[in-house]
Amino acid sequence: MSSNRIRIPRNLVPLFRSFPIIFYTGKWLVIASLIGVLAGSASALFLVSLDWATNVREGHRWIITLLPVAGFVIGCMYYFWGKDVEAGNNLLLENINRPSAIISLKMAPFILVGTVATHLFGGSAGREGTALQIGGSIADQFTHLFRLRPRDRKLVIIAGIAAGFGSVFGTPLAGAIFGIEVFLIGRLRYDALIPAFIASVVADMTTRAWRVGHTHYQIPFVPEISPANLIYAVLAGGIFGICALLFASLTHYLGGIFKEKISFPPLRPVVGGAIVALAVFGMGTTRYIGLGIPVIVESFSEQLPAYDFALKILFTAVTLGAAFKGGEVTPLFFIGATLGSFLSYFIPLPTALLAGMGFVAVFAGAANTPLACTIMAIELFGASCGVYVALACVVAYFFSGHRGIYSAQLVGQPKHLLYGRHAGKRLSDLRAAIKKRNGDK
Repeated sequence: MSSNRIRIPRNLVPLFRSFPIIFYTGKWLVIASLIGVLAGSASALFLVSLDWATNVREGHRWIITLLPVAGFVIGCMYYFWGKDVEAGNNLLLENINRPSAIISLKMAPFILVGTVATHLFGGSAGREGTALQIGGSIADQFTHLFRLRPRDRKLVIIAGIAAGFGSVFGTPLAGAIFGIEVFLIGRLRYDALIPAFIASVVADMTTRAWRVGHTHYQIPFVPEISPANLIYAVLAGGIFGICALLFASLTHYLGGIFKEKISFPPLRPVVGGAIVALAVFGMGTTRYIGLGIPVIVESFSEQLPAYDFALKILFTAVTLGAAFKGGEVTPLFFIGATLGSFLSYFIPLPTALLAGMGFVAVFAGAANTPLACTIMAIELFGASCGVYVALACVVAYFFSGHRGIYSAQLVGQPKHLLYGRHAGKRLSDLRAAIKKRNGDK
């Protein structure tokens, strides 16, 4: 009895077995490219808006007196119409780790308006949080559009995060790694590599196609690798990690104080805005508000005083703790670069190199993303500094402990055996447990 089945020649079997891989790649090439185009265009609009806000504020400094009013408007906007998206970056991470309802598209315009207003009227905040929320919320809309399964929805959000990060900083490789590294401490999600890389690269290309540029930094001299220099890099990395821990802890602490003392949410940024505005006029400088890009650039060429990074920590912690909108990353760049510049008084490494190490290492410790930050440094500063920045980022990552700026991060692999019981827990839960334990004492 003859069989009617079609027999595939043995030499063609590997080709037919590769069809699922080809289909997977093609599917994500389309979806991630669409996400990249939309997120990259949104980042271009956002960056242009930030430049406008900064120029207006610096040209009309009296506008900073209206920061409390702006804070009230932002607070009301989220209190009455945006409660479902108020969690921001943590909402994105929650939906990667524990998927729930589709993220509302209104997250994008809300965070865009809130961040631009924060910068226009003199708050100290960054831009990464805005870019991530814009990219993530736009990307999640494709879940319905393409009827994606829950496991694919996670990859879509990761792609949106990667696209937002890569396009807003002009670092597509770091953006892709950040997307697969940020939501789970100590582990990477390799099945998201293709969506993350495609989305981040396309987003960066799109932003550049809109003729929106990025700030360039230079490390003119990198010393030869030696045992002494490696020890100096480890020492600096430990200091950067402690600084990251301080920033994250202070921001969360002040946020808790604002929530405890002021029950009506829209009034929190009013009080915080008044504190920041009074400090600006009392000190007679706008050096520590906004993005602070000129100071970051300055730190690569001059040895700056210790109070620069300390004051930026305070200004940013009050701004974000009071619920103004924006990211933490660019302030962390400021804090790390100025701290590194100051450390060059004591650590015998070039000022520019230490500033570059601090630029990424404080961020690595605060965001728990040492790999993405190492790649970012190589993209921004060149490969010659790779060993030094990698050491600084890894050491800062360990020194910051299980703390960070993103409360919804899960501990996938504890940083040390002593913290083995932290596996699978969110940073917010660990922080609450510590607070409860201290309260019981």
